[in-house]
Amino acid sequence: MQRRAGFVSLCIILTLFVVFPIHLSADQATINCFVTNDTTHVLLYARLTNCFTKDMEAAILAGVPTTFTFLMDLYQERRGWLDKKLVSLTVRHTIKYDIVKKLFLVSADGEREPTSFQDYESAKRAMADLNGVPLAPIKSLKRNEYYYVQIKAKLDKVRLPLYLEYVFFFVSLWDFETDWYREGFFY
Repeated sequence: MQRRAGFVSLCIILTLFVVFPIHLSADQATINCFVTNDTTHVLLYARLTNCFTKDMEAAILAGVPTTFTFLMDLYQERRGWLDKKLVSLTVRHTIKYDIVKKLFLVSADGEREPTSFQDYESAKRAMADLNGVPLAPIKSLKRNEYYYVQIKAKLDKVRLPLYLEYVFFFVSLWDFETDWYREGFFY
């Protein structure tokens, strides 16, 4: 009878792990942002923190390309009605370590040439920062209205060639996704 109770307990625990999987993240990756404008556009500045795990860093240093995807939405807040989505934007930052040249190459959407870094800390900052991303033209906003930006970041799933995914089993453990962060402003 005790063996059966132990077996049932084990089945319940395993079922809980399947139904509610443990999501291993980089100490709860978070994102902070700031919204401002220049003379022509609404600009977004953001920083992703706690996004690199030791396993992820080891894989990057082994030459595995890694991509962060930033999802951004600009909304006009409307009282008594659904908020209006004005813009939806996706930006990807990819890091790849060139083992031969001993350089970190960080590329972002829209850039023809990746930026190269000699030190890993500078490359990590470039991966985790959004600096003045133009969200929308100022002329598309209405005066005396409330707006907000929602931003989220996630690590793209890494696809390794052939059966290397079995060798680098830890790759599946680096999946992370931040919660949506909201930053409001009045124009």
